[in-house]
Amino acid sequence: MQPKKVIIIGAGFSGLSTAAFMAKAGWKVTVIEKHSTAGGRARQLIEDGFVFDMGPSWYWMPDVFDRYFNQFGKKVSDYYSLKRLDPSYTVYWEDGKTDIPADYNALKKLFNSIEEGSAEKLDAFLKEAAYKYEVGISKLVFKPGQSISEFLDIDLVKGIFKLDVFNSVKSHVAKYFSNKKLQQILEFPVLFLGALAEKIPALYSLMNYADIKGGTWYPEGGMYKIVEAMYKLATELGVEFYFNESLEAFNLSANKIQSVTTNRDGNKKVYKADVVISGADYHHTENLLPVHFQSYSKKYWDTRTMAPSCLLYYVGLNKKLENIQHHSLFFDTSFEVHGKEIYETKQWPGNPLFYVCTASASDNTIAPEGYENLFFLIPVATGLQNDTDELRDKYFKLIVERMEKLTQQSIQPHIVYKKSFAVSDFISEYNSFKGNAYGLANTLLQTSILKPSCKSKKVGNLFYTGQLTVPGPGVPPSLISGEIVAAQVQKDFA
Repeated sequence: MQPKKVIIIGAGFSGLSTAAFMAKAGWKVTVIEKHSTAGGRARQLIEDGFVFDMGPSWYWMPDVFDRYFNQFGKKVSDYYSLKRLDPSYTVYWEDGKTDIPADYNALKKLFNSIEEGSAEKLDAFLKEAAYKYEVGISKLVFKPGQSISEFLDIDLVKGIFKLDVFNSVKSHVAKYFSNKKLQQILEFPVLFLGALAEKIPALYSLMNYADIKGGTWYPEGGMYKIVEAMYKLATELGVEFYFNESLEAFNLSANKIQSVTTNRDGNKKVYKADVVISGADYHHTENLLPVHFQSYSKKYWDTRTMAPSCLLYYVGLNKKLENIQHHSLFFDTSFEVHGKEIYETKQWPGNPLFYVCTASASDNTIAPEGYENLFFLIPVATGLQNDTDELRDKYFKLIVERMEKLTQQSIQPHIVYKKSFAVSDFISEYNSFKGNAYGLANTLLQTSILKPSCKSKKVGNLFYTGQLTVPGPGVPPSLISGEIVAAQVQKDFA
């Protein structure tokens, strides 16, 4: 008996995850990827001796990665080496900086030095966060979001108020801490979920547990080591990959996809399939279907709350920086003003917060000897126009001057490599809806069953994985998304 065939669109984290789980289940798996390598938004840029991770740069929730590889009889250490960063990261304020230590007792001392009595409050805060992490991950995150009945679980029902889904992260943090710096340190992790702290359910203080207790790690060689590991695992399981091919059309009969057509430099290929799983942008995938086969209307998409887009800069310096950590957050301007510019007025920011990854502070293999590898990120609104070279240069000059002032060392005269990536690139490179970088914001009304479904409502054999469906944005959720959709396909096509 011939195995069933599945076509997976996209070789990002969720596509790679889905491919491995489908192959493990005995399916013949083919992955179609428009770029020349796997990784999607986590691709690699190699230029002039510098090796840049183009997208994700934070390694949190190591237990999720362990769980993923364990399900295939493997360990993370079979593929790459991890080291815990200490300090976890540095926050720069207008009046100085704060290193966030990896050691919990040292962190409690730091909190107490900023706000008296806050160490004991941090214990209580993290006790709640630990419960949310344990129950949230095991009982909420691994659900396909197809029915409310999935959540009729005795532990969930009993703990609904402890999970704190009806309060916001902002109000929850303020209940424990009054100091603005401590509030911002504890609110910052939800920026990975794509919304302001006042819009994110307090359930997601579980991210503070992931940050403080789980730790901030670095895969030696860069985040692309995860992509290489997942790609290697998939090929070991028999998955076939076709690169430099763009999805061009779905060929339907009745309400089923019979095959997909791809395009490689004008040459078209047709792949037959029993099931298609798209790890490409959900909105883009839907737009390749006739309107009457689309699950969601234009109005639906236009009314979604999107996570931000980004202005990114990949920069090489011909010198080493002093006293710089792997991760640096520049919170020397207003959270509130920049947040409103992203989510309310949707304009280019006046004086934005920004983030810098100096991976070469931890890894001497990703830049020439004596050189530095910098990755700058400014969160910006989705759907912005006028993404010009002049505008990118303006913002780069602005943030580099602030970094020079706060670190008290020169940067601009030492730049030997620079490349930018922004809203228009997210659209052209990833077919990203409105140029988003992180998918949908994890607001209460866009959680679980209220997200775009991982199963098409109108095409019987079309499924979705990735940051626009369950469970949401981020690298660990993308690995989980692949597992969820693979289980749903196997349930429906047993």
